Amino acid sequence: MLPLKEKDRPIIQKLLQAGCCGRCILRFCCIGDQSAYRLSSEDLWKDLHAFLSNTEVASQTPSDDPPSKRTKLDSDGKADGGETEGVPMVTAEPTADESSVCVVCLGVLQDFCNPNFTKKISEYVKSEEYQFETLVLSVSLPAQLLVREHSCWLHIKKEVREKNMVLDKDDVIQVKEAFKWIVQSMLSEKLGVPAVMKSPFEVAVGFIHPDTEADCHFLAEVCSDCFHTSKNKERSVYTRMAVVKALEKITDKKFLNEYPSPPARTETACVAQETTCLHLSTYVAGRYNKFSRSLPQTPWVIDGERRMESSVEELIAAPLLTAFKCESFNFSSSGREDVDVRTLGNGRPFAMELLNPHRLKFNKMEVRQLQEEINQSSDKIRIRDLQLVTREAMGHMKEGEEDKTKCYSALIWSQKAITEDDIKFIGNIKDLEIAQKTPLRVLHRRPLAVRQRTIHTMSTSHLNPHHFTLQLKTQAGTYIKEFVHGDFGRTKPNLGELMKTEVDILELDVESVDVDWPPAIPE
Repeated sequence: MLPLKEKDRPIIQKLLQAGCCGRCILRFCCIGDQSAYRLSSEDLWKDLHAFLSNTEVASQTPSDDPPSKRTKLDSDGKADGGETEGVPMVTAEPTADESSVCVVCLGVLQDFCNPNFTKKISEYVKSEEYQFETLVLSVSLPAQLLVREHSCWLHIKKEVREKNMVLDKDDVIQVKEAFKWIVQSMLSEKLGVPAVMKSPFEVAVGFIHPDTEADCHFLAEVCSDCFHTSKNKERSVYTRMAVVKALEKITDKKFLNEYPSPPARTETACVAQETTCLHLSTYVAGRYNKFSRSLPQTPWVIDGERRMESSVEELIAAPLLTAFKCESFNFSSSGREDVDVRTLGNGRPFAMELLNPHRLKFNKMEVRQLQEEINQSSDKIRIRDLQLVTREAMGHMKEGEEDKTKCYSALIWSQKAITEDDIKFIGNIKDLEIAQKTPLRVLHRRPLAVRQRTIHTMSTSHLNPHHFTLQLKTQAGTYIKEFVHGDFGRTKPNLGELMKTEVDILELDVESVDVDWPPAIPE
């Protein structure tokens, strides 16, 4: 039998007369026993009517009469001419039957809480070929269900008060919760994995009911400040959040003046939208070397026109997207180099977020094979230390980013002819403080500011009267090119000022990025 109490009897009677389904009746009676909702609609109807008739025979012996007939008693408390002494009188007004569309859930808890609908969901999930060990079911419902639920609540509110009962609207079980109690357990069984409160894998189902979309419109007139025009013109302003705010604000009197209580019946049920699946991102990290002076780190697009055919991130991402069967990615790194700058040494740390991956499980050998596949795909880059990481671990790459150091090697041209003695003094300069105004070449994409940076050490190697190499160890974030040529005086002091001649940088290489992440993996 259902876990109903005597106080629930008048509520059940009024909700039956209003046109509510059995599961919505349980919700308004605040029944939290999930097993009650998992009863078939037929068994639930029999148990509800048995409760109203105060007999257990109805719950044990199915009747050929429709549920609506089994609840009608005459004014003397008799049903079908039988004795019903002690049975509370049930009004003879029309009641909902098993096939009627519920006025509150609009069929969501009637037509879609069954093995057939769950089978369709599970078949779709299997066809998507995700790897997952748990799942969570998410449900999207039409906003007008909130209005209809509020209407039914007001319908029984008077009855509740007259019986001196305490029943809070917040105690009513939500349609979404009841649906998940039923369908999520069946889906879990069909897919063979547990359903949990929080899971990286989400199966989403949604419902719409176009015939009743106008149910929310009166709220926008009465509570206009709760509804705001969406930037996306295709998106309705009647969001669930907006409707919730409006229902909290509107008085009972205004609501009842604008909307019927109980809600009007409808002959059409909700329509299920396409099921979708989403897995939380997975993350990979490593270090990359760039050997080309014509390869940008990220796609180089100017005014909608692509300037280079590829990029570091695309060369790394292509094999990963295929292996993880994911939709797209987000790339990040510890700083970046210009298109004409090589990255040598132990490489630059990078991390990649792979969005909605279908495959997740890779052993160390498979990850090593992925690394080798990337390295063989192009001679312009090479990666090392490729590994799966957590989202939290990615934060290590950015920690104290400006406090880290980087080492560079540059080929310098000097207008004035120089000897080895002319540049020897540069090696004696330690911890040189410089001020760099945002370079002209990046001013279009970075805010104007003056940044204080430190050149920790420098050394030189003389090549010929007009060329030498410069090795630098600097604070991360230093603009090396601008430190050399001065950027029309925007970097002070600069190498040209120190040498008292015009100098320029011809080639630049990143020799090391001193970030101890990700952990090195032995070759």
